[in-house]
Amino acid sequence: MNEALELEVGQKVLEIGAGSGWHAATIAEIVAPKDSPRSEWGHVYALEVVQNLAELCRKNILVSGYGDRVTIVSADGSKGYIEKAPFDRILVTGAVPKIPKPLTDQLKSGGKMVIPVGSMSLFQNLLKLIKTADGRINEENLGGVAFSPLT
Repeated sequence: MNEALELEVGQKVLEIGAGSGWHAATIAEIVAPKDSPRSEWGHVYALEVVQNLAELCRKNILVSGYGDRVTIVSADGSKGYIEKAPFDRILVTGAVPKIPKPLTDQLKSGGKMVIPVGSMSLFQNLLKLIKTADGRINEENLGGVAFSPLT
């Protein structure tokens, strides 16, 4: 999923479904590597709706040394994070029946999103979305996946 996002140093990334924090840390390592000047760092905003999981994620991010590059927010990811929008990249780690409009609205022109879309019970397609300069969304199907539903 990180490869599909085409992550680069300096990007602002929204992750929906932070879980344990592992994926947010892998993104932070790419957009804000410690060996680059801090002024060039990007940032990861990771949303997690389950409060206990958000707390675990915060602890894991701090212990692993990414606390200065990752912000964990307890929130409903389907609404995005308007406070820090727009985003260069958005990663959704839970299946949705259709693409939430707030997420495409919060994607920068030229931005990319990777999201599993389809049936909530078994099978989805992993879509890569690219927002054009005129606000249209182009879709590329990256293949079949099976994710838990976005809560």
